[in-house]
Amino acid sequence: MQLQIQQVVPIPLKPNLLNRQSDIWLKGITFLPGTRVKIKAASGTGKTTFIHFLYHLRNDYEGNIFWGDTDIQNFTPAQLAQHRQQKISIVFQDLRLFPNLTARENIELKRVMQQPLYPESTIKEMAEQLGITKILHQRAGICSYGEQQRIAIIRALMQPFEWLLMDEPFSHLDQENTRKAAALITEECNKRNAGFILTDLDDDHYFTYHQNLVL
Repeated sequence: MQLQIQQVVPIPLKPNLLNRQSDIWLKGITFLPGTRVKIKAASGTGKTTFIHFLYHLRNDYEGNIFWGDTDIQNFTPAQLAQHRQQKISIVFQDLRLFPNLTARENIELKRVMQQPLYPESTIKEMAEQLGITKILHQRAGICSYGEQQRIAIIRALMQPFEWLLMDEPFSHLDQENTRKAAALITEECNKRNAGFILTDLDDDHYFTYHQNLVL
């Protein structure tokens, strides 16, 4: 499933963006299936806003966003739910974990809602890869932010997807833990022939990107 961005600009930020150089805002761009995209931008230029547009959490923009042949604004609620369950997954910048549930329960909620149902053993395998096995039974709210980021990454991988959206997913991880998380993400995207879009403040060397863009 390809993604097309056509002359999109966030309405609240439009006056500030008209005179800025951007590879995304007010441009026409197509991301082909399986493409791995890095979008670099300074704080306040709309990284999270852009990810929220793609996930249809916000629609205060001009222009059009097409997933496949369908403008996301034309999705019915049922179509949007199906799209999020089968076609796209997300790692939010603010993570959106349930603080009173354990790490495992946060991941399990995603696992049991999807078809096909991923084996429960997958949670332990991914947790071992990311070094968080010992905190699976802790409440997410008392885990460190870096641990919470790894919980959110595993949760996002616990469903089918053709595209993975990631908004500064490694901001609280050291280099070694970032390397491990990137390796797991690459492995899971390869299994699905999936693409991803990652936003961040800086350049990195953890992935091989097909496109490096500036917001």
